[in-house]
Amino acid sequence: MSGRLLRPLNAALLRGLWLERRIDPYFRPAFDRLFQKPLSALVQKAINARRRDLPLAPGEERLLPNEEEITNQIVETMTTFLHRQYEGAGPALRAGNTKTYGVVRGEFEVLAGLPAALRHGLFASPGTYKAWVRFGGPGPLAPPDLRDNGVLSLGVKVMGVDGPKLLDDEQATQDFTGISAPTFTTPDVVENLKLQGWSLKGMPLFYFIGLRDSHVLDGMMQGLYAKTHTNPLEARYWSCVAYRLGEGQAMHYAITPRAGGAGRRTPFPRKPSANYLREAMVATLASGGVEYDFGVQLQTDPWRMPIETAAVAWPERLSPFVTVARLRVPAQGFDSAEQLAFGENLAFNPWHSLPEHRPLGNQNRARRTIYYELSKVRQAMNGSPHVEPTGDEVFA
Repeated sequence: MSGRLLRPLNAALLRGLWLERRIDPYFRPAFDRLFQKPLSALVQKAINARRRDLPLAPGEERLLPNEEEITNQIVETMTTFLHRQYEGAGPALRAGNTKTYGVVRGEFEVLAGLPAALRHGLFASPGTYKAWVRFGGPGPLAPPDLRDNGVLSLGVKVMGVDGPKLLDDEQATQDFTGISAPTFTTPDVVENLKLQGWSLKGMPLFYFIGLRDSHVLDGMMQGLYAKTHTNPLEARYWSCVAYRLGEGQAMHYAITPRAGGAGRRTPFPRKPSANYLREAMVATLASGGVEYDFGVQLQTDPWRMPIETAAVAWPERLSPFVTVARLRVPAQGFDSAEQLAFGENLAFNPWHSLPEHRPLGNQNRARRTIYYELSKVRQAMNGSPHVEPTGDEVFA
């Protein structure tokens, strides 16, 4: 089907999606309570039935054919998108996880008394660290919030972390990233390249519903968790991909609002502004702080909990999350222009990491290059050199 036909169809689909987003807050909580888990289980069963990946040992990785070439093609495609979108049109934003709702100060406390199997890397001993926490939207554009906030993103930059790092542009940080869905948008980098191609054409929806090469099941998983959010501070975030936890162990992690936050729901505004999610965060943090459990989930079944595909949610019944740390975001003001600009320039990369938490799997291996190179492109376009934060930054 030609672009002349696809573009009007894409526009019509988007208008339908925007209409659904407007009414979503009024029925979605009940839908999620009744149907989200059973429907997710059915979709996961179908995804597992279609898998053809070979079984691996616990914690084992396996390179995909042409993985480096595919990674470079993704960087090239996304770089083209950035120049096409922002050259001469204001500051360049991220090509993914694009809109910044807010970058806030936090405190990351590693808990005492953890089981021996979990005491590795940052979690080896109790301690409290400064953190910057970025709440963002999906992208690749940054329209008014109501048009693009289905799956939110989170970046946590823990500072003052001693020890060697896997990426040497920052010396004392440990980054954690996640989204508000338990599976990633694409199962691997091969399919991610296809998504970036559709995004460059301005029609990312056709990645999921294309007749020749559809990704309907992955789209269904995203759709079951994509919704009209009312406050990024109230969402749960999953890593979706695996990380090492010491030698021979792999983990996923999740960042979950604690009691009070998990049950709290900011009302949906009658007339949502273009930045109503940031406004909700401002209102929440003006009156008090929020707190999250940082939980890790050990890989116990390499087939049911794979490393090389991000389309499969690791079943919690096989390996429940264990809280190893607390992330606290205290009451604060954060929406000054100066602090927002600081947040836009921050570079989150899962390879800002201790070796004990090395990112695993093809999506993570690609991220090392993709995130690093695109951060350099964005910062060069904006004339903002990379600066490693310390947590001592002061803003108006």
